[in-house]
Amino acid sequence: MAGLVSIGVYFARRQKTTEDYFIARGTIPGWAMGLSLLATIITSVTFIAYPGSAYSGDWSLLVPGIMFVAVLALLGAVVVPFYRHVVHMSAYEYFGRRFGKGVRVYSSFAFAVGHFSKMGFVFYLLALTLSSMTGWNIDHVIVLTAAVTIFYTLLGGVEAVVWSDVVQGFVLWFGILVSIAFLLFLPAQGPHAVLSDAWSHHKMSLGSTALRFDKPTIIVLAIYGFFFYLQKYTADQTVVQRYLIARSDRSALRGITLGATLCLPVWTAFMLIGSLLWSFYRLTGERLPATITKPDQVFPHFLVTHIPSGLAGLFIAALFGSAMSMLASDMNCLATIGVEDFYALARPTATDKQQLRTGKFIVAASGIAAAGVALRLSHTQGGALSLYYTITAIVAGGLAGLFLLAFLFRHATRRGAITGIAANLAFTLWATFTEGGKLLNLGRFNFPWHDYMIGAVGHVVLLATGIVISLILPDASPSDPRLTLWGWLDMRRSQTKEENLHQLRTVV
Repeated sequence: MAGLVSIGVYFARRQKTTEDYFIARGTIPGWAMGLSLLATIITSVTFIAYPGSAYSGDWSLLVPGIMFVAVLALLGAVVVPFYRHVVHMSAYEYFGRRFGKGVRVYSSFAFAVGHFSKMGFVFYLLALTLSSMTGWNIDHVIVLTAAVTIFYTLLGGVEAVVWSDVVQGFVLWFGILVSIAFLLFLPAQGPHAVLSDAWSHHKMSLGSTALRFDKPTIIVLAIYGFFFYLQKYTADQTVVQRYLIARSDRSALRGITLGATLCLPVWTAFMLIGSLLWSFYRLTGERLPATITKPDQVFPHFLVTHIPSGLAGLFIAALFGSAMSMLASDMNCLATIGVEDFYALARPTATDKQQLRTGKFIVAASGIAAAGVALRLSHTQGGALSLYYTITAIVAGGLAGLFLLAFLFRHATRRGAITGIAANLAFTLWATFTEGGKLLNLGRFNFPWHDYMIGAVGHVVLLATGIVISLILPDASPSDPRLTLWGWLDMRRSQTKEENLHQLRTVV
């Protein structure tokens, strides 16, 4: 923690302007940006919730992560350079240029709500781990870690976030390998018996292949993952900001590819840890204490009881580094959109110094709000990863659908986008309250599918409604065609043709 704070102190002297603080003047190497993306995605949700999910079930919740790489392969080569040339700091500038200020404000707000929830989970799981290992009161740990993280984030801006991410990425892999080695070799039966036991009891299964949408089957998790990561690549400030801090288009694409391809092995490793934990306690006959009431507590208990001092401390250092780096990144991104999409629009005459001061205030406010979410989570039951997936599905805001509407359809209009947003919000409200009849039972008018499907269907509702209304009520003056995929490709082809002609003239 002291090391991370010292990195923040080192870079604090460079944070003179909002461009320094939020996008590091576009000076970050691609490989560092890729490791920073890895750290942003790999949080305490991964460290604790993934092993907890595999311990209590199987690897089914790994399926959404597989879609992270699939969506990048589908969209990365176009989306990364597109955003680098369309926006300055905020991803939601694009929606504003396409559909107006109202849609820009909505998309920023939807992102902020979702990330408050995500930050709350990270605080909660970090505190849960420390509480399990030390016996400290979980609420006190949440408040303490929030205070330290807010202080660190205020200091160094995105530049400190990125370089601290690079450091913790190496510690992360060491902690993973140490944990897997101990789980394999501690049981007297040996590594082969541990792996065979987990495999034979389907602890490494990706779940049910049934074509059902009311259960977390593979098809449901794949759909959830596709839309979740489509939104992440196209309408998530934490990822789009990584595009902007790189030195060039090629560097940004290489960095984002590196980060995405590293995430899947990390997720898989933590799922493997959960399965090995199940085999370990089954083969050794060791009983868990009565204080272990949640699957998310099993891995921290193993660390404190079976990993030697020093190595266990190193793993906890990796957990702290990952959690704090991700929280710092999210706070910085929330401050970016708070300044760019709200404050600057409300006070267009504000100086850069005033904007920077406002951004730092938002960092502190968002950290305090996230700590409040964590305190609430500490008094709920259930696995954290399933709770996390449920909440992120519900508060998705339809942003992936909004991006597809803006990017793929030349004739999409502001009225179409606003009507689509309203339809998505109405659908999400109905589906959330009636899913399974848990909050409101309307009988056959309940939402019939699993709650992971709420966000995915909401994206489709927004997209379909936006297309229909745009066709019925077209705009008299359409927006810049270069803001769509087709206009962007036409412009790139023209630029390439001009560059080739210029090179030919130079040769002649």
